[in-house]
Amino acid sequence: MPYRVQLQNFEGPLDLLLFLIRKNEVEIYDIPVADITQQYLEYLTMIELLDLDNASEFVLMAATLIRIKAQMLLPKPELEDDEEAEDPREELVRRLLEYQRYKEVAWEISDLEKEQRQHFPRSDFTFNFEDDKDVDEEELLGKEVSIFGLMSVFAEIMKRIPPRTEHTVEQIPVTIEEQAEVIMCLVDKQDRVLLTEILQQIKERIIVIVTFVALLDLVKNKRVQLNQNNPFAEIWIRKI
Repeated sequence: MPYRVQLQNFEGPLDLLLFLIRKNEVEIYDIPVADITQQYLEYLTMIELLDLDNASEFVLMAATLIRIKAQMLLPKPELEDDEEAEDPREELVRRLLEYQRYKEVAWEISDLEKEQRQHFPRSDFTFNFEDDKDVDEEELLGKEVSIFGLMSVFAEIMKRIPPRTEHTVEQIPVTIEEQAEVIMCLVDKQDRVLLTEILQQIKERIIVIVTFVALLDLVKNKRVQLNQNNPFAEIWIRKI
């Protein structure tokens, strides 16, 4: 039976598109559809490989991108001087902008909530300095990592491991539970550990996949936290 990954705050296809737009440093209003579609399909392969719980939504978006790409390749009809050609990307851009505004409002509310937690009522003179220290450490580590930032590192590691040419049926040498314990042992010994340091030590593609799923499971169960100092920087694994 396949292992299905279910994350409470798992991002959807629009999040993946926004992630790729930021990664490629392009404008939402002028999306290079051919390049973005190719990169999106690469992520879709990983999503289907991991059997993520809402993979069908990503497949639907992939079909939309392919349709837009095909429309942009068609010859444009001749127009009158006062007419403007219809842009096939227009509806997608509108959805992205609307979704981005929604996400920004959600981030602002989340930031306000975190800020409110730092205030104490005037009558409360009991302070937990250990908790204050934890807050400072989180600020030092940076923001939490999106699922797509994690998958970006996973994809780079997978590219470095040459695929096998022969196809043999064999039992997977490790389990998700075993790899989860390997990760926990590493973060127990150190305050935090780089994701790339763990994955680069693995030479088998299947073990990289199992380790990646184990990490997602640890995040889902709130046993570890993933942070990076800025977007697309190194990803740190830290025990909660």
